[in-house]
Amino acid sequence: MYSDIILREGELVLKGKNRRDFEFRLIKNVKRVTKEFTSIKIERSFGRIYIRNANENTQEIINRTKLIPGIFNISPILKTNKDLDNIKEKALELLKKSIGNKKTFKVEAKRGDKSYALDSMEISRQVGGYILAKYEGELEVNVKNPDIVINIEITFTSANIYSEKIRGAGGLPIGSSGKALTLLSGGIDSPVAIWHGLKRGVDMDAIHFYSFPFTSERSKEKVVDLAKILSKFKGNMKLYVINFTEIQKIIGIKCPKEYYITIMRRFMMRIATAVANKYEYKALFTGESIGQVASQTLESMAAINAVTNIPILRPLASMDKHDIIEISREIGTYETSILPYEDCCTVFVPENPVIKPLISVCEDGEKELDIDKLVEDAINSSTLITIYEDGNIKEEPLI
Repeated sequence: MYSDIILREGELVLKGKNRRDFEFRLIKNVKRVTKEFTSIKIERSFGRIYIRNANENTQEIINRTKLIPGIFNISPILKTNKDLDNIKEKALELLKKSIGNKKTFKVEAKRGDKSYALDSMEISRQVGGYILAKYEGELEVNVKNPDIVINIEITFTSANIYSEKIRGAGGLPIGSSGKALTLLSGGIDSPVAIWHGLKRGVDMDAIHFYSFPFTSERSKEKVVDLAKILSKFKGNMKLYVINFTEIQKIIGIKCPKEYYITIMRRFMMRIATAVANKYEYKALFTGESIGQVASQTLESMAAINAVTNIPILRPLASMDKHDIIEISREIGTYETSILPYEDCCTVFVPENPVIKPLISVCEDGEKELDIDKLVEDAINSSTLITIYEDGNIKEEPLI
């Protein structure tokens, strides 16, 4: 049975004087997702985080920590004292766990404790020879391209033995790069955009545009469900639910039909910008991918961007849809995203939406609209839903 787990930091090791702040945030996030395992102890040492006494909870803890931004990779370890005979036995035990159909192996040793009697080469030679004698005729040593590598690390207090390096999320710890607000539609893409923001250390909240009765109550519940899934990564999450019905009605009456979606998106950006400025979010994220739909051409993006001066980040802009879907499956949002509940944009898509909108035409189409009042009224009639990481929610007026 594995005893401990090593979590290795990724690009945090490149940080300078503020590295300790990044590490503090990372450890805080690790503690948050493992808080129910009361027997474990979390330690930091030389660019690594150790989870001690994982024991029978090892796999569950790995499943929870491998999607924490800031962790590069993870190894479950067998821990023993520094007696060479014990190291040999634990290395053999690990090999038996992992061997399967593997035919070749090597042993790699490192000494953090330079006072240890044997150097790295001698540790590798002796442990490798011991394993080879136990599997004579079944295993061979291959130092260049082995099927399995047995790693031995000699620290000042113990020996850590492991063979797996499980890929982590990478990136930076959540909260180390400020706050941003994401337009969350309920489709596949925008939750993945949130995930990309979280990976870069951004504390992400969401804003959703809701058009009841044109969209059903279940469409809003779907978005709340997505936020619940994402809150497992970051902790408590705020969801600003904007009453968008009246704006869509008046756009449908007074604006050029082929420009409906572009003008709607411009209003979304205006409202999101107002919310971001009020609550001190430093950027807006969207799930747009270049060319995926009519409102996601470069010309459309330029027309939409024109109504705001806050940074708009589109982490999926150059991604293939297949890759976006794969990430949504990995983070657990895909099955919820594909539920057949419409959002406010799909309900109002015209038969022939403009692909290359002109900003001047957008502005002409908006001349009869009292833009400031429409934005203010939409915000004042909206709600704030706080999603807690335990799945509970609190809904209250945004004002």
